Amino acid sequence: MILINKKKNSTAANRYLNYLKKYPREILGAFICGISGGSMSVLMTYYTGKSIDTMIGKGKVDFPELFQILGLLLVSLFISVVTQWLVQYLGNRTAYRSVAELRKDTFVHLDQLPISFFDQTSHGNLVSRFTNDLDYVSEACAAIFNSLFTGITVVCLSFIAMLLLNPILTLIVLITTPILFIITWIVAHTSQNNFTGQQKVVGEISGYISEIVGNQKIVQAFQQEKASQNHFDQLNSKLLVWGQKAQFTSSLTNPLSRFVDHLAYAAIGAVGGILILSHKGGVTLGVISSFTIYSSQFSKPFIELSGLTTQIQTALAGLQRIFEIQDHPIEKPDTQPLKKLVVTNGTIDFKNVFFSYTPTQPLIQDLSLQIDAGSTVAIVGKTGAGKSTLVNLLMRFYDIQKGKILIDGVDICQYTRDSLRKSFGMVLQDTWLFDGTIRENLSYGRPDATDAEIEFAAKEALVHSFIEKLPQKYETVLGSSGLQISNGQRQLLTIARTMVSDPPMLILDEATSSVDTLTERQIQTAFLKMMKGKTSFVIAHRLATIQEAEKILVMDNGMIVEIGTHKELLQRKDGYYSKLYQAQFAHNDF
Repeated sequence: MILINKKKNSTAANRYLNYLKKYPREILGAFICGISGGSMSVLMTYYTGKSIDTMIGKGKVDFPELFQILGLLLVSLFISVVTQWLVQYLGNRTAYRSVAELRKDTFVHLDQLPISFFDQTSHGNLVSRFTNDLDYVSEACAAIFNSLFTGITVVCLSFIAMLLLNPILTLIVLITTPILFIITWIVAHTSQNNFTGQQKVVGEISGYISEIVGNQKIVQAFQQEKASQNHFDQLNSKLLVWGQKAQFTSSLTNPLSRFVDHLAYAAIGAVGGILILSHKGGVTLGVISSFTIYSSQFSKPFIELSGLTTQIQTALAGLQRIFEIQDHPIEKPDTQPLKKLVVTNGTIDFKNVFFSYTPTQPLIQDLSLQIDAGSTVAIVGKTGAGKSTLVNLLMRFYDIQKGKILIDGVDICQYTRDSLRKSFGMVLQDTWLFDGTIRENLSYGRPDATDAEIEFAAKEALVHSFIEKLPQKYETVLGSSGLQISNGQRQLLTIARTMVSDPPMLILDEATSSVDTLTERQIQTAFLKMMKGKTSFVIAHRLATIQEAEKILVMDNGMIVEIGTHKELLQRKDGYYSKLYQAQFAHNDF
């Protein structure tokens, strides 16, 4: 497991480097500024020792040389401060821009993933990857940038300076440095699994909170507050365990590193004192002072790196989760050459279609069906019978395993997915409106729609009068920061949106489930106008809404068990449809 995580970390880090490479000027600027700032830091340490040596004894100070050194220290300090600010600016710019590119590419990839991915993945978990995980990456990257180039310069120059000042004292520093490396490596090696587990649980909590908050009315209606709280407590406790393990193991690095660093201070002081007293190696009080600072400067980048262990490990775990999305296979690409679907007739044929979501649970088997152009087909059946699956196959949200689906005599696999899906207008039971104006929502499927066309569709969907009563009318903003409307009004708006797009074929999946009976009848009249001359599929549980359909398909376990008009199906007294109708209108047992 550790070897696998190590390999994943390396792969994720290398892939992220490709994003950093897009900003060579910023990286070069940070490199130059880091070298300059690091050089000034080392130079200030050298002149600090020199300034101490100008104080020969009580009442014996070489003030001309001291003032000259102080002037150089001020100049060096100014350059160090300016370059360090530039390093932080360029580092933050590179970090946050590279993460923005990574977020953009991941979102583009997300749009190309098949519907099955979203059916099997928690939406809150996905949101957590785009927010929490990528925030950790940008913060860690910025922190590394702020210390990388300056740290490398300081380590190299301070080592040279120490070697020139006194090789014996330098040896003491070199003995302690590998210990810092070993401590950092051991902690990083043992804590990565904990950080990966922590990020996974964070995603689970985000998904659960999103689910519960979005359906709080249902939770309270069924008095499940305590149950949801208990489940949250379990996840929270799980996160607490993973978080404590991750933080504890990573937090060991910094104090252990500082302990070793302080041991080096003590050793330098002791050995340096002996050398001064023995008058060997030309060691002075100023040299000891400079050497103590050099020792600190030499080890400081390693200690800072150990302090960043938590951020780096969390960022690597986040990168893994992000690249998991990018590595998920996209929807099977269209094979060339393909043509755009331009519906000239609207005839649809299902020929010996086989499909199942999982190989062990077959659903649709050997389905054959012909739908005439311009006809309205209603699909009824109990939950799980395969009604929505039929529509998913028609739209190629899922591809069939065997058989063919033809539109105007041509296999839908020979059409581009975009043109195929654009030929269908969908009104679903689950309404979706984005944060934006009513006008923007209604023209979502057809951005070039005129005001007259939008208003006409709103009138047909019986929502125009409601919109006109709003202060800003069609410019009213909907969403979390705008107007809150009822489910029924949201459904009416989605119906109007489909009318605006004016597609040649329609799919209505429980489209009137959120409106009252009177409004439903009025909408049915509007639907009849909209469906005139268009091949339409109507999925419905309320049979009163489909009695005018030319063909009614009754499905059970993925099979069409009955087919006919409303009157024909009612004549079959023991038929599935007849029993279903009686259960709804005559209150008979079903």
